[in-house]
Amino acid sequence: MSNEKPNGHPTDPSDQSDRADRSKEPGRTARIRPSGGYRKLRSFQVATVIYDATVSFCDRNVDKRSRTHDQMVQAARSGRQNIAEGSRASATSSQTELRLVNVARASLDELLLDYEDFLRQRGFAQWEKDDPRAQAVREVGKKIDRTDRSDQPDQSDAKSYEPWLSHTAPEVVANAIICLIHQANYLLDRQVAGLERQFIHEGGYSERLAAARIKERKKKPSKQQLAPACPLCGKAMVLRTARKGKMAGSSFWGCCGFPECKGTRSVDGSVGSDQSDGGTT
Repeated sequence: MSNEKPNGHPTDPSDQSDRADRSKEPGRTARIRPSGGYRKLRSFQVATVIYDATVSFCDRNVDKRSRTHDQMVQAARSGRQNIAEGSRASATSSQTELRLVNVARASLDELLLDYEDFLRQRGFAQWEKDDPRAQAVREVGKKIDRTDRSDQPDQSDAKSYEPWLSHTAPEVVANAIICLIHQANYLLDRQVAGLERQFIHEGGYSERLAAARIKERKKKPSKQQLAPACPLCGKAMVLRTARKGKMAGSSFWGCCGFPECKGTRSVDGSVGSDQSDGGTT
């Protein structure tokens, strides 16, 4: 089955976020919320191609002394880095993760405007959505999504787009990067929507932490819940500590009806005589 949408955009394999629980790796402690694994996230991989292509494009076509050069490179970098930072923040804060993914989305929008300005100000045509060249770039993304990438978690796929990104005509490179930005924005929109649904249905980190604590308490009954019945009167027993005698300092079960009832049991369950001598802690 093809992993794509009717509008021609490839789907994000994770839909919500990367959620690769690295705590399951040998030697790692389990986490309440998984985090990391962003290198396998399709939005991060596309953002990496955009960042590298933008650095190359600006070095060749934009004056390095201009603010535009720095702003375009920084916007491309922000798009990539905030996806990674949001992934790492997911372990402790759903809100921080959402905020950073939205920052990545906004940075790529800013970069998109810069490329559109470049084409317009130089009299170059911007490819329409149905332009065969734009469709060819999108087709590469579809092909990548249909490929088993389980053994290639850090591959950026830049070589797949090389015919356009290495083209001698700057308008071809700019248009190809615009196509990639639209693809990345679509993936990020789906990622944000998935994170929002997850937060609504599962709650944030604090809620999950509280739920995990309650679950753990239910798994470990208190000592009072495990208390045996008194062998003399049948009442519940409580854990006491002998204050003197040969058993001083040791724990034993004593009847809760003490001193009226002096029934005792050793911790191992055997019936014993009065070990507390009235003294308990």
